[in-house]
Amino acid sequence: MKVLVFAPHPDDEILGCGGTMAWHIANGDKVEVCIVTRGKPPVFQIDQEIYDRWPHNLYPEIVKSHHLLGVAQTYYLEFPAVMLEDVPRYELNNQILDLISRCEPNIIYMPHFGDMQKDHLITCEAIMVAVRPKYKHIVQYVYAYETLSETEWNIPHPSKCFIPNVFIDISRFLAQKLAAMACYQSQLGDFPDPRSLEAVDSLAKLRGSTMGVAAAEAFMLIREYRKTR
Repeated sequence: MKVLVFAPHPDDEILGCGGTMAWHIANGDKVEVCIVTRGKPPVFQIDQEIYDRWPHNLYPEIVKSHHLLGVAQTYYLEFPAVMLEDVPRYELNNQILDLISRCEPNIIYMPHFGDMQKDHLITCEAIMVAVRPKYKHIVQYVYAYETLSETEWNIPHPSKCFIPNVFIDISRFLAQKLAAMACYQSQLGDFPDPRSLEAVDSLAKLRGSTMGVAAAEAFMLIREYRKTR
């Protein structure tokens, strides 16, 4: 199986499905990640030498985290972070469609469309355009993951709710997920910050208790396609 994980910002992929990525890789699946945005001036003040050297200002942290998990390939679209609403829709749609067409994933993981950060919503909308079953390659499964500090903090409204209906047991992979998240030192906070290792660990155990296992990650199944013969 081929798996493609979309992360609007680096570390979203680990927060949302780092344990599931490790589970896929352990089972012999090919896992690739797409980082959609990067911090750019004038919103983000970045050393020009660092900006010119790497496809993302957090590149060393991303590489270390993904290497630890065994990610096969990481793609960088380099759209401006927290400014996706200023990007022409066709540009984002076309790049995501092109990537899906080239990678031909069986499974896609993406952020929840009800997240507070607008980059997450815009990324979701572009992915849903790209996975319409009108192209040569049809993605079999599309899942939405939850992102601490984004999914739980939006305005309370039925349209924003994360209602999981798929749970993956990551009991064997929780330590690996936490280690991958620890690689993002620049993004971590101290508990009770939701992007602390303690909070990540707590959410995994909460989701696990829902299904009677030690740790789990929760998802919303957006689409499932089964081809019969």
